[in-house]
Amino acid sequence: MLGILITLAVVAVVAYCVLKNYYPPIVLLLAGFVMLVCAAATGTMPVAADKSTNFFGFDLGEAFTALMRSRLPGLGLNIMLIAGFSVYMDRIGASKALVKLCVKPLQAIRSPYVLLAVTYVVGQFMALFINSAVGLGLLLMASVYPLLVALGVSRASAAAVIGSTCCLDLGPASSNAMRAADLMQVDVVTYFVTSQIPVALCVIASVAIGHFFVQRWFDRRDAMKLANGPAEEKQDIAKAFEGAGPAHYAILPMLPLFLLIVFSPMVYADVKLSLQTGIIVSILIAFFVDLLTKRSFKDCCASTQAVFEGMGKVFTSTVGLICCAELFALGMNKLGGVTALIQAAASMESAGVWVMLLVMLAIMVVATVVTGSGNAAFFAFSPLLPEAAASVGISTAVLAVPVQLSAGIARTMCPIAGVIIAVAGIAGLTPFDIVRRTVPVMLLALTVNVIASAALL
Repeated sequence: MLGILITLAVVAVVAYCVLKNYYPPIVLLLAGFVMLVCAAATGTMPVAADKSTNFFGFDLGEAFTALMRSRLPGLGLNIMLIAGFSVYMDRIGASKALVKLCVKPLQAIRSPYVLLAVTYVVGQFMALFINSAVGLGLLLMASVYPLLVALGVSRASAAAVIGSTCCLDLGPASSNAMRAADLMQVDVVTYFVTSQIPVALCVIASVAIGHFFVQRWFDRRDAMKLANGPAEEKQDIAKAFEGAGPAHYAILPMLPLFLLIVFSPMVYADVKLSLQTGIIVSILIAFFVDLLTKRSFKDCCASTQAVFEGMGKVFTSTVGLICCAELFALGMNKLGGVTALIQAAASMESAGVWVMLLVMLAIMVVATVVTGSGNAAFFAFSPLLPEAAASVGISTAVLAVPVQLSAGIARTMCPIAGVIIAVAGIAGLTPFDIVRRTVPVMLLALTVNVIASAALL
């Protein structure tokens, strides 16, 4: 009981600090150390006896060092390579070429709320290839947002839909998907095709329908409609695509997904291709396509600097946050508060499965809203999933899939999430104006997520 009380107190302090714009990684790191010290006071040491430095103060540092050693060579490098590839695609204009290709059919839809629903579906599809939620949100704000507003949708509705286009972390390039696949001991492509897609299709349909009705209700209630003239809309959209590469560049962001699916156990198992190698090969192919198109070796070489810039940027923004969040979770586990909740859920014979699922979802949603990062929350608490599933006698997939998807859904309800802040800033609104419109839709998504996972997995 004491462990639960200390855990709740520390979580409350962390939530306060994050909402007050303290730097989240150091807040989580210090909170983790505090909980490790509290756990040590009850006899649970930060590291195993055979890993101990024989000095408690150093053992605290060793606990964090061990997490860094386990994350950076594998999943940390995966995330950095994906980010580097994404920034490179943006630098050469391939991301804008893909968005331009996908957005063009949307201009034929004249019903504003049908267009809202379709915009979400198209945006979620593009999220498979543009891995940055903020990056995709900014592209859509520059391209689709003027069209939505011109058709009579309020600024808040348009921004809410665009801010939710990455609400599901899908595909082999998703770091959360990679982590979930590791937990289930399958390759990430198999996890994507057999576990994610069936559930995600149900959730995507529910979000699209939810946006249609929820945003229309808010617009009618608030009576805030803003219409720009058609000429201004076309001018803004044309400006948004300045710097877009040729039409064939739209294929380049899709290369990693294509290669990973083709050279996977599901299609052609004789050739083994890792995610890291697939990204490197995709970068090389994109470089030669860019070289053949622009015929400037010097400029094409200069563009590849974006790969390493993206890798460094995501290390500071995501990988570091994930490692600090994992130490925070380690402290919670050592205190025993979360373990107590899992054991309580497992003890409920008939309702144990549902209670366990709800407990893990609640942990994930709260952690995501507190940190503003679905990645940090999922990496922090995902190690609990196999044990939690085994305690109630179910497959790890039944817990891993809905909990993994819920991290992205919860991020869309968080006013301090990067994509919400970015979209709100461009729309001239506050993040709370956006999340009050996304929360009802995301609650529907969470419900469908649980039901579909239970029915299909």
